[in-house]
Amino acid sequence: MTEQASWRAVAAATGAGDRARTEAGVRLAYRRAGLAEPERIVWARSPLAAVRLLSGAAPEDGEALPPTGASVRDAVRNRPVASARAALHARLGPTGWGDHWRATGADLWETTRPLVDRVRTGIVETMAPTGRKEETGIRLLLLDAVLGQHDAAWLAALDAAPELDGPAEVARTAGWWWPYEHVAIVAERPVELHRDEAGRLDRGDGPALAFSDGFALHAWRGLPVPGEFLDRLGTLTPQLIRAEENAELRRVMLEFYGYDRYLEESGAQPVHRDETGVLWRIALPGDEDVVMVEVVNSTPEPDGTSRTYWLRVPPTTTTAREGVAWTFGLSAEAYEPLRQT
Repeated sequence: MTEQASWRAVAAATGAGDRARTEAGVRLAYRRAGLAEPERIVWARSPLAAVRLLSGAAPEDGEALPPTGASVRDAVRNRPVASARAALHARLGPTGWGDHWRATGADLWETTRPLVDRVRTGIVETMAPTGRKEETGIRLLLLDAVLGQHDAAWLAALDAAPELDGPAEVARTAGWWWPYEHVAIVAERPVELHRDEAGRLDRGDGPALAFSDGFALHAWRGLPVPGEFLDRLGTLTPQLIRAEENAELRRVMLEFYGYDRYLEESGAQPVHRDETGVLWRIALPGDEDVVMVEVVNSTPEPDGTSRTYWLRVPPTTTTAREGVAWTFGLSAEAYEPLRQT
């Protein structure tokens, strides 16, 4: 496994890690930063549990949390990252550093950053659901966190930097962690993670991201959705889809139900047909029209049948040819296929 593949696996890891190894990594991070080791390392079952603990909730082991002291995140994570990056930048030059980042951490960061943002948002929404003044304090506590496994993109790019040995060890075995002068709080990794081929949170029959304490995030192809909303997907009808007032949730319903099935069961009528296919349109209240082109694959399947495809096209589409051309990035006038496949 390459180093990049290894760090990609770290970012996506689920389940309990090796606590002894994690705690050794925490202490190493403090020593590398020139700090005394924390007097106590406290475990939480999720980032939400960690923030609750820092907000004054009782620890899971029942013991009171001692005074933490000030955050030392800058010392154990930010300054070592900045130092390692500066050294690599000086050695490779601006162009070389850009090439190195694209070859190591860039793609991983593009898929990890939205996940980090969703976890932060989920914590704020859970702890301050009505936007109370407590939200500011929660966001400040989230800024104290080192991202653990979700720092994998930077750790992949700076893999050989000895000053990051401690944070790298924690990342390989645990989730987010909060380093303070006297206490370090470490969150377990999630127990479930479900993503689509683009790396977005995605699951239609349960939480896309879940921790052992019940903290969970639900999503459909990256779009945050309520958990109870997913429970309704198995009972959808065209009437229920049309009755949904939230346009984004309605689009999720349509994707799950199938645009072709929705058009068929809604009594949609074709608005145009030509040699390229059939254009269908159906209006949705409070949203743009659903417009699809029905095309038949001219290459027969192994059993001799021809497969029908439904292509969603912009609502401004007026002819089947225009819709098919749009899927190829062409205008209707420029679309002249030599052979359809």
